[in-house]
Formats: sequence, structure tokens, C-alpha cells
Amino acid sequence: MDKPAPIAWNDSLITGVPEIDAQHQILVHTLNEAGERLRHGASVEDYEAITHELLSYALYHFETEEALMQEYGYEHSDAHDTHRHQAEHRGFTHQVIAVREQLKAGILTPPESLLAFLNDWLLRHIMLTDKRLAAFILARRNRTPGIG
Repeated sequence: MDKPAPIAWNDSLITGVPEIDAQHQILVHTLNEAGERLRHGASVEDYEAITHELLSYALYHFETEEALMQEYGYEHSDAHDTHRHQAEHRGFTHQVIAVREQLKAGILTPPESLLAFLNDWLLRHIMLTDKRLAAFILARRNRTPGIG
């Protein structure tokens, strides 16, 4: 398996919601740093640090998105998409926790597999899921007060 290339932050990843975009940039940077470390022969300690950092920041980011869902009434507008979005967050969290559990058993996920999962998940989540949420938030933010 080829080593996944770093994610290049570009305009296609922008959702238009400043707090989400700022956090996505940090996630992309964190993933790219993780990739750099993993490409150069990471130890168990490196894996532990990388997965801890990613999990910590991802959970913070998921809390931000889910608070915005609540604040703007996303669930009332699209309960199915809200639940699917939250399920994606939980799925990512469970996958990273599974990697951490394997580490405790002395099993290192191949770096290419781990990076491919992380990069693919983040890009797919931003492009397909977060952009829908962002469009909803932006529509609510841009609504003229007193109308609707």
C-alpha cells in the first residue's frame, strides 16, 4: 500500500463557518504531522501520542459541531442527517479507540492503513457531511432578523 500523501488545505475544504473551518485546519495540520511521524518509523509511544492528540482534538471538534447543531436547531430541521452526522463522529472515535486498544496488546496498525483511514475519513466527512451542516448554519446566520 502506498503511503497516503499529506492533505493540502485548499478552498474546496472550506465550509464557510469560521469556527468549523479553523478547527478543520488544525485537524488537517495534526493529521499531516502524524503522517510525517508515521512515515519515519513510529514507535508504540509515537502511536500512543498521535492517537491521543487526534482523539482529544477530534472530540473537542465534534463537541463544537454538535453544539452548533443544537444552537441552530439542526435536529428539528433534519433529524436523520443530525443522527447520521453524530454517528460518523462516534464511528471515528470508536475506530481510533480500537487502534489504541490494539496498541495496549502490542499490535501496531500499519501506518499506511491508519493514515489512509484518517485522511479518507476526514476528507469525506468535511466534503459530504460538514458542508451540509455548514450550509444549514450559514442559512440561519444569514436570515434577516424577524423573518421566518
